[in-house]
Amino acid sequence: MENGILGLVAAMPDEINPLLGRVGAYNREKINGFEAYRFSIGAREIVLVRSGMGPENAAAATHALIDAVSPDMIVNFGFAGAVTEGIAVGDIIVAERVLLNREGLFSLQPGIDDGKAAELAVQLENAFQGNDFRVRTGTFITAARIKSKLEIAGLIPAGVKNPVLEMETAALAMAAAKRKVPLIAIRAVSDDAGEELGFTIEELTDGKMNIKIGKVFLTLARKPWIVPQMLRLAKNSRKAGKNLAVVIAATLETLQVRKM
Repeated sequence: MENGILGLVAAMPDEINPLLGRVGAYNREKINGFEAYRFSIGAREIVLVRSGMGPENAAAATHALIDAVSPDMIVNFGFAGAVTEGIAVGDIIVAERVLLNREGLFSLQPGIDDGKAAELAVQLENAFQGNDFRVRTGTFITAARIKSKLEIAGLIPAGVKNPVLEMETAALAMAAAKRKVPLIAIRAVSDDAGEELGFTIEELTDGKMNIKIGKVFLTLARKPWIVPQMLRLAKNSRKAGKNLAVVIAATLETLQVRKM
């Protein structure tokens, strides 16, 4: 029995760089046009792909990762926004299920191993007791664009546990399920339920959801009142990224990824 490859997918440098800072040496490469990073933890080889934002990029990166290295499992990680009260900036949510939000409707997506997610969440919660953040299971809600949390909160089905809003996991889960690769998804909360964004993702990105500095400056010029919010979000993202890196590093050591 040999150690198998563990695949990671995350969207943005701010989500990835804190982890790379913890793992030590790594090799940078390209996988079908996507930035990728290869490193080892113990005997396990890890391949991390940066997908970029949005469901189309997430799905394409996942297929590229599977085609290139045939991982035994994929871990999706990144930032998310809390939809309801009681979830603080820096908290860690392990996805128990993933809902795709489209045209006001929610559909449950395949691919998440809820049993493994619950087991992992308990292990992480025990490991990080006494820290300034909590680890718990919850529901990821994937939207193709940034939406009002108040709007989402008013639409989500009753009984949805610890909902957080993000932009990639449903597409990633569908791609992994199609290729029969188990998936775990973990996100750190970068903005709480009371933080409604004063801008849209389209104001900052091109048609492929790549952030364009020119569009950022143009948006800031048109909406100078969002500067304090963006500074606050940057500070919160640094906190979320630090916590996420610690938890993902622990997750990589916990998961037993084996190739039979």
